[in-house]
Amino acid sequence: MKIVISSGHGKYVRGASGYLDEVDEARRVVERVAQFLRRLGVGVITYHDDVSTTQDENLRRIVDFHNAQVRDLDISVHFNAYVETTSPMGTEVLYVSEYDLAEVLTETIAYAGDFPNRGPKERDDLYFLNQTEEPAILIETCFVDSSYDAVAYKERFDRICAAIAIRLAGETTLTRVTFEGTCSWFGGPEDEGVAPDEGLAFFYEVSDAPHLFLPYQPPDTTGLARRLDPSEFYVACRWDYEVTPKSMLADATLKALVRSPKTGKAFHAWPADWGPHEEKTGRAADLSPGLMDALGITTDDEVQIIYPAPVLSRTSIHLRPPSPG
Repeated sequence: MKIVISSGHGKYVRGASGYLDEVDEARRVVERVAQFLRRLGVGVITYHDDVSTTQDENLRRIVDFHNAQVRDLDISVHFNAYVETTSPMGTEVLYVSEYDLAEVLTETIAYAGDFPNRGPKERDDLYFLNQTEEPAILIETCFVDSSYDAVAYKERFDRICAAIAIRLAGETTLTRVTFEGTCSWFGGPEDEGVAPDEGLAFFYEVSDAPHLFLPYQPPDTTGLARRLDPSEFYVACRWDYEVTPKSMLADATLKALVRSPKTGKAFHAWPADWGPHEEKTGRAADLSPGLMDALGITTDDEVQIIYPAPVLSRTSIHLRPPSPG
């Protein structure tokens, strides 16, 4: 897959402004999404118009750049505007023919940014969507004049960009890793195998992944490892961050599939930490107590972990609103 992604408007043809500036932020999103896409093995070219002085010239220049490239998909990144408000306004993706992609991306951005999902919007009156020669979408990330949207966007910027990239990369281009071997359990107030102040490898605050943690800090502890909710389904493996970056592992839109050969059961689980120490234990993974109970297994039973989960769809991955991180 090869993608060309450009920011809407231009250096001298400004877009909407409010709590956010559309041109400045669209450029940030384009470059950060491109960084994540390259990590996921997707060819990507970015473009920003620093030349045009009129709207017509700006539109033609952007489309001409896209059409001059060999690619599979065209994307334009914008920010929306309506009236100044403190209310959540949300995200939407505009399309002419790419309904399925627009639908999944609006859902992904909404969950990643904690925005209202305004859904995919068919538009047959936009120059970019009509004149690009390959399949195209136009992302309206959020509203520049909503103070709620602006705060959510700033707090969740990396999460939003990583989620967009992962969804664009798709199942066929994501590197999939497998871990097989014995397992044990970890995390929660009863785990005395970790120090009271021990943290986690890619979550640093409770707000990074509130779905994984207890609502209170267990007595006499300060670390996140002891605060993990043992009833949640999570997993730790010896991740290679060059293959599955921390930003990918921390993304709440992707889960691992954890299988038990012994019982034949399988469940999805969030990556939560790096481990176990294979040279000391010989084990392939540590699971949450709740996940082990659901699988019907005990310490040193065999498991298989596949990440990302083989089926990347809304039915197989239960998306929850992620938090800043």
